[in-house]
Amino acid sequence: MALEAWFLDETSGEDQRLPRHCNPKEFVSLDYLAELGVLYWRLNPANYENDEELKKIREDRGYNYMDLLDICPEKVADFKEKLKNFYTEHIHADEEIRYCLEGSAYFDVRDKDDRWIRIWIKAGDLIILPAGIYHRFTLDTGDHVKLMRLFVGEPVWTAYNRPQEDHPARKEYIKSMVTEKVGVALEAYRGA
Repeated sequence: MALEAWFLDETSGEDQRLPRHCNPKEFVSLDYLAELGVLYWRLNPANYENDEELKKIREDRGYNYMDLLDICPEKVADFKEKLKNFYTEHIHADEEIRYCLEGSAYFDVRDKDDRWIRIWIKAGDLIILPAGIYHRFTLDTGDHVKLMRLFVGEPVWTAYNRPQEDHPARKEYIKSMVTEKVGVALEAYRGA
């Protein structure tokens, strides 16, 4: 199954873990996500330790550090507070690479018109968010996701909460939106 993404109903005060579709639903294509710099691959999570395609992605993009996060109430201290922090809108100076191995969750990203797009990742989905894109993260109602995080070099995961219009990564991201397409959807996408 391909990645699902849609425009988020921003007027809803519902639980952040719910889908929060607009009425009518407005789905977003992989091509549109790629225009924002969001890249996607569909991989086999049961074979992540020996997956040749994952190995190639890591080599091609220079991801030489990896760790695993298991996010659920039973395994994360101060779970509700952590989830609240993850859901605060922010950017990073580097790409954010996440490969979902188990469970499911949402990444919300801002589009060119500052609208939220909700991206539902499930086991087998690998996404890359470009440096400088405003985004946030939350679990869905399953309350569990196991993620692989990939980094170039030693992991640096510093969140810069909005507003960050003067941050170098944000400026570079905005510049790339004006001068070029950031990503190419189907070049990255691979069917399972």
